Amino acid sequence: MKKLILAAALCASLPLPLYAAAIPQLKAFIAGSSTLAANFTQVVTSKNKHDEASGTLSISRPGRFRWSYDKPYRQLIVGDGKRLWIYDLELAQVTTHPLDAALGSSPAALLAGSNAIERDYVLKEAGKQGAIEWLSASPRKAENTFSGIRMGFRDNSLIEMQLTDNFGNSTHITFTALRKNPALDGALFRFTPPKGVDVISN
Repeated sequence: MKKLILAAALCASLPLPLYAAAIPQLKAFIAGSSTLAANFTQVVTSKNKHDEASGTLSISRPGRFRWSYDKPYRQLIVGDGKRLWIYDLELAQVTTHPLDAALGSSPAALLAGSNAIERDYVLKEAGKQGAIEWLSASPRKAENTFSGIRMGFRDNSLIEMQLTDNFGNSTHITFTALRKNPALDGALFRFTPPKGVDVISN
């Protein structure tokens, strides 16, 4: 009986397995997936706004991604490894920036960088809700686009992201049908502005 009590006490004093926490799951998620594909739904809320959108996401690390909004409007965000392209089909307008300056300014850019999150944010465990382990990320620099980020993981896969920007908007993104390391056509990550659209370059 004494041996059983001692064994139970020793087990209780051991740290929880690392895989159960969100930060190790984030690192495993990035290290174990050089490419990603998923569907997403996005809800943006503020004091007087509630917008819902959905689309698809493709990532090829480092620095290449395609974030395509399909409903209720069409918008395409492409990182080609050197530049970020944002194409608003309704406005017939393209905005482009150097990718290094844009990394960390969008969910897709954060996920496409091998260490962008740890480089730009301080990570902390944020507890478990249901079957999802959460982490919080606070920006290291005050001029960062986001004032706070939460990421939810299950089985080393990203399930949800919650982002708060400096204008008070809250963005909740849910990922479904996520595939790790699919074969992705390189053409997904190339963008040429269509003829006749306005191009704003920084």
